[in-house]
Amino acid sequence: MRSSHSKKTRDGASAGVEAPRNGVLARTGQEAERAFLVGIEISRRGRGASTPSAQAQAARDSASAARAEPAAAPATSKIRAPKKDLIPDFDAEESLSELRTLATSASAKIVGQLLQRRDRFDPATLIGAGKLEELAGAAASVNADLLLFDHDLSPSQQRNIERIVHRRVIDRTQLILDIFARHARTREGQLQVELAQLQYMLPRLAGRGVEMSQLGGGIGTRGPGETQLETDRRKIYRRIRHVERQLENVRRIRAQQRQRRESVPVATVALVGYTNAGKSTLFNALTRAGVLSSSKMFATLDPTIRSVTLPSKRKVLLSDTVGFIRDLPHTLVSAFRATLEEVQRAALILHVSDASSRLSAEQDAQVELVLKELEAEKKPRFRVMNKIDLLDEEVAHELMRDSLRRNNCEIYVSAIQGTGLDRLLARIDEMIEEDPIRRLHLRIPQKEGKALAFVEAKARIHERAYRDGLVELEADMPESVARKMTEWIVR
Repeated sequence: MRSSHSKKTRDGASAGVEAPRNGVLARTGQEAERAFLVGIEISRRGRGASTPSAQAQAARDSASAARAEPAAAPATSKIRAPKKDLIPDFDAEESLSELRTLATSASAKIVGQLLQRRDRFDPATLIGAGKLEELAGAAASVNADLLLFDHDLSPSQQRNIERIVHRRVIDRTQLILDIFARHARTREGQLQVELAQLQYMLPRLAGRGVEMSQLGGGIGTRGPGETQLETDRRKIYRRIRHVERQLENVRRIRAQQRQRRESVPVATVALVGYTNAGKSTLFNALTRAGVLSSSKMFATLDPTIRSVTLPSKRKVLLSDTVGFIRDLPHTLVSAFRATLEEVQRAALILHVSDASSRLSAEQDAQVELVLKELEAEKKPRFRVMNKIDLLDEEVAHELMRDSLRRNNCEIYVSAIQGTGLDRLLARIDEMIEEDPIRRLHLRIPQKEGKALAFVEAKARIHERAYRDGLVELEADMPESVARKMTEWIVR
């Protein structure tokens, strides 16, 4: 993706407005761009207020205390969304560290960073004129190609900063859009990213100098006319309408596919979680799908659905979805609604968390916010704590024992090592209501080899006995299988 303003060719002509698909940080055939990170922390004053750092630490402490409490939870317990005033926050240093990870995912080379603490944002430059001069000097001393702000910038703030630092300026939303553009592989994913880029670009066209002057010039051309700004806006609006129509077709096709799936009693289980929580690795471990799993953020954009056989021998469809992140740009949530509909229609949601992260409480709260925006916060779900292989072995075993005492309220797993996956599948089996399990006694003639093989493949057999040319079976089987065995059911 280009920088927020329209680039111009050497002769001064506008280079066009179509949302590019290459990243803002990509320089074909050259080394990675040198990025300078800029963070800002607003101090919170007043009675009862605490610093973001203290709030984050308190959230981590309360989360640890809650996990250590051996309270029995019902098998169908659900995660409740946190109250708005209790949602933990990232402190400025943690937020800047996350920005560094995002920049690395976009193939940038970090050459420096600056963190400023202020009482309030400066409306013109966000960080103030004096700090901006200091920032310009620091960026020049390390020969930075661009500045990455860990905050959303208004169009006027972005222009004011660029005018002083003489370097490209990219805010957090634009960086996330760039990473999405890099990782979109399917046509659907590319359309979704392009729509979000166009919506981001639209308010940032104004105030670009010569290119926004009246078209034409000289005698006979004076008058109202159409400005370059109006022309660019018209082109963007036209392109947005075109992309939205194509995405509507995608949504209709996806709805038809979902309708065909729902005609069969097979439940869908959606994996959700913060970006880089290990969802794709867990998806591969359960389905052997071979989906790309990477430590880079937003490695998965395009949804993948595979079937998984549960201990009851029922099958469910497991859906891998795009990772969430704090302050996920609203344009992205809107653009990816077609993809995230899989979450809205899922019978069960697995909320995957990184058990090894210091920020798991904050990250979980952000996931809850996105689920609420998708109107999926009331869906049955439970939390899967992944990456326990990164914890101390004794701590990991204690957490798993504690989970059993609390009736598997949280399941601790290591997707990369396969630890805890059997318990996870059993927990999914307990919570899936589609195609319920029945305990039946069957009496099948031995000559009915096809029926016996069908029961062997589709049911869990507890007892088996052979009498007078008959096979008597005590078995648990899904309702859909039981309907096909009616003639041999004894009780």
